[in-house]
Amino acid sequence: MFDELVTNLVKIKQKFAKTYSGNAHIQEIIPSQASKEFPIDENHLKQLHIFAEKNPIYFNSFEENVSGISCMVYEGDINEYWLNSIKHGSSCQPFYPTWIMSAYVMVSISKKLGYSQLVDIGSGDGRIAFCGNILELNSHSIEIDDVLVDLQKTICLETKQNFNPQCSDALEFDYSKLNLINPAFFIGGLPQMGGDILAASIIEKINSIKNLKIKTGLVFAGTNTKRQLSGNLSDGGWSNLIDEHSLKVLDTVSLPTVWTFDQTVETPYIFTKFK
Repeated sequence: MFDELVTNLVKIKQKFAKTYSGNAHIQEIIPSQASKEFPIDENHLKQLHIFAEKNPIYFNSFEENVSGISCMVYEGDINEYWLNSIKHGSSCQPFYPTWIMSAYVMVSISKKLGYSQLVDIGSGDGRIAFCGNILELNSHSIEIDDVLVDLQKTICLETKQNFNPQCSDALEFDYSKLNLINPAFFIGGLPQMGGDILAASIIEKINSIKNLKIKTGLVFAGTNTKRQLSGNLSDGGWSNLIDEHSLKVLDTVSLPTVWTFDQTVETPYIFTKFK
């Protein structure tokens, strides 16, 4: 199911990117209804639309047929939140969200892998943690920027989905108080932008909690784009950290994100666990 879902999502994203004639700062699409191409639980799909409708970063929406699929297009502006997100010294990456549909697919894969808890590190507007909530994972959202956390709290209130947003530096946060048993950690930040340092710190904290790493997974956002001084791009740029900390790659899934909207390649998400 997931392979076909990912393929169809990338297909309509690539088509939409070629035909989009608007001038919004960000834009993304969500299928209007479940279908053979998108066999999604109808209530889950409804919740994804509610997230977009109640999220202040989106200011417009309209229906459009993309490659034969009826979709809602959501247009938005993240400039205000982007500017706030770069003011923190330990922030690894400015606020650039993955697509809502991509977040749903990632969390669905995590649930299929057997994880019942989700910890989103550098969670932005909380869309990954939100998807964890609707998929009945016990979700926790850790974000250093107070403006983004206020945005998350607004979304929690408006959508009636509490995904536990907390304003905290992930490097300093005490994860033992979350009573984690078998969590999937989503690490926000590319390895070339300091995400590797953040991930190493999270791994150290996981190791400090007795028996936690036995049933813990880590999901990394990578890149397939070669840039100057970008280093080794194996496993989306995470291969050195994966080798150093004896992680096993379970799956790699490439999905649409805001920052790859105008690119022909998507963002790879690498699902790993401790060996």
